Order: sequence, then structure tokens, then C-alpha cells
Amino acid sequence: MAPAVLLALLVLVALLAPGLGVAFPGCDYPAHLWCSSKEIAVACQAESRCANLSRPAAAPVELSLYYESLCPACRGFLVQQLFTAWLLLPAEALSITLVPYGNAEEKNISGKWHFQCQHGPEECLGNMIETCVMDEAKNFSTYFPVIFCLESGSSVTKNLEACLQIYAPQLDGGRIAACVQGDTGAALMHRNAQLTAALDPPHQYVPWVVINGKHTDELQAQAEASLLGLICRLYQGEKPEACGGSRAPKAPSGCRR
Repeated sequence: MAPAVLLALLVLVALLAPGLGVAFPGCDYPAHLWCSSKEIAVACQAESRCANLSRPAAAPVELSLYYESLCPACRGFLVQQLFTAWLLLPAEALSITLVPYGNAEEKNISGKWHFQCQHGPEECLGNMIETCVMDEAKNFSTYFPVIFCLESGSSVTKNLEACLQIYAPQLDGGRIAACVQGDTGAALMHRNAQLTAALDPPHQYVPWVVINGKHTDELQAQAEASLLGLICRLYQGEKPEACGGSRAPKAPSGCRR
């Protein structure tokens, strides 16, 4: 066979290989695995046929909750709606920010921040405790169960030690107490005050829910009615099991006679 003809055949095979399942040098995978990862698709020169790899990952739904620790409606929403949705949905579908401050007011007296809260000094203490737990833990998956424990229990301000023992024994209760009683806690609470004051539109009540940077009466009502359903509708990626997506287990068929 003439060299030119042979070269032409090799070029033709290279062009058609992804569709024919012909492997390239360095591609040690069968054709049905070529689209299983970006690395394999590159090695087998099959990127053009792997549409699933070309789609960018969907962004999570961003939810910010502005609340205060002793507000009954805030506690109900956090415990019944938000924590449940967080447990059921993967991190790639839902990202949560908690801002405990609510309807509090702050004053700077002699260079130090002082706070007055809607439900009294105990609520200010609860807000501070939760803020300091967040600062100490850093990781949301670590501190959210602790905050859930505080908000669902008999006392937001007296159950920290027990909640830490159950949900985050690795956290240092002494450091959290020092934060609450010191300048660090006041600075963190001042930051929460600034975040709350910057809301647009300004909050009229708590809990105040912001979804993907927006607050509307409709979003708030949907979040309070079924937060899980709202997140499932808004998430643009493959629907998680909790949303009844393709990854959800199939319901068993009926028991026929």
C-alpha cells in the first residue's frame, strides 16, 4: 500500500475513532468507559462525544437566614425546615449562611459595642453563643448540628455543653465561652448587625430568608411552606434523591396476586 494511502487511512481512523470505539495510543479503556471521566475522555480523544463532561457543574442554591435565637418563628423554621433540607440535600445543591441578630439594636459606648435584643438579654446571649460557635468551628457541617441542638432544646443559652458533647466534642467550650465574654464576640455580633442592616430590601421581620441574593414575599412564603420543595425547584443540577430525581430509588411495585 502506498505511504500516502496508508497515511490517509490513519487520518480517517483517527477522525472516526470516537464514534467507532477505536482506541488511541495511551487509551487503555473500553469505549463504554470513555465518558466516565474527563481524564479518560482526553486520553481516548473522545471529548467531543462526551456531552456530559462539557456541561459546567450547577451552582448550589444560596440561602441566607437572618434570625434571632429566641424568636419562636425563627426556631421553628430553623429546626423544621432548614435543618431537614440540609440533612436531605447534598452540599452541591444547597449552601447556607446563618446570621443571628434579627431585630436587635447596637450602640457603641466608649469604643465597645453593646446590644439590645427583642427578647431581652438572654436572646443577646443566645445570638452571641451561636455566633461564637460558628467562628470556632468554621465548618458549617460541624456547627449547624450544634445550633440545631440549641434551638430545638429547652434552653438556647444553657445547653451548649450538652450539645457540644453530642454533636461536636472536638470543639473547645472554653474558647467559645471566652469569645462570648470578650471582644471577639462583640466584634462578630457587630458584623452580623452590619450584614443585617445591609439587607435590600430591609428586613421587616424574622426569620428573613434570602435565596440567591434575593428576598421576595413569594420566596419567603414558599420557603416557610416547604423549603425542601423550593430548593428542589430552584436547583439547576441533576435532582438529588430527596427531590425525586433520577438518582432516587424506585418505589416498589404493588404486590400482585
